[in-house]
Amino acid sequence: MTAFDYIRDPGEITRRSFDILRAECDVSRLPAGIDEVALRLVHACGMPDILPDLAWGDDPVAAGRAALAAGAPVLVDCRMAADGVTRAFLPADNAVVCTLNEPEVAARARAAGVTRAAAAVDLWPPRLAGAVVAIGNAPTALFRLLEILSAGAPRPAVILAFPVGFVGAAESKAALIAAGPEVPYLTLRGRRGGSALAGAAVNGLARGAA
Repeated sequence: MTAFDYIRDPGEITRRSFDILRAECDVSRLPAGIDEVALRLVHACGMPDILPDLAWGDDPVAAGRAALAAGAPVLVDCRMAADGVTRAFLPADNAVVCTLNEPEVAARARAAGVTRAAAAVDLWPPRLAGAVVAIGNAPTALFRLLEILSAGAPRPAVILAFPVGFVGAAESKAALIAAGPEVPYLTLRGRRGGSALAGAAVNGLARGAA
């Protein structure tokens, strides 16, 4: 067996990772709290250059941490985002809810001519009030969330918006930003995003929730 020379100790890997992060990432423009979560986002993707593209409205970190501490559920758009949430960090054994694979979703999507991700968001309103929403895959999920909120759906505590891709990702996040801070949000402008970032954002909130 070939033996490679690499760091094996998990604690040392984490320590060195965050030493490098702090050396390479200028978070001085970011408000307190958001800077902590931003480092978690960079850690998740390995790209310090995402920092200038971060955008937020109101105080998403304070709102999200208070919601988690109060036991709010985490609503996610896909299983990958759900799996990225470290349950041990959640302060109140918070439920992590993904409705994408609920039995009625596929039929709803076909009937409406929309994606399953968008149809799954239509099942969120009973759990939406005061929830932490994390979108890490589907732009259509974010667009649909904005639509149902404009139609009077209950307001979540915070929206963590990291849809990814070439069709609709940048546009859906721009629509969230344009809607203003009626709901606190944290997002990443442009095409980049993904479930790892959505999970990292939730974990960043959870680590500081009391």
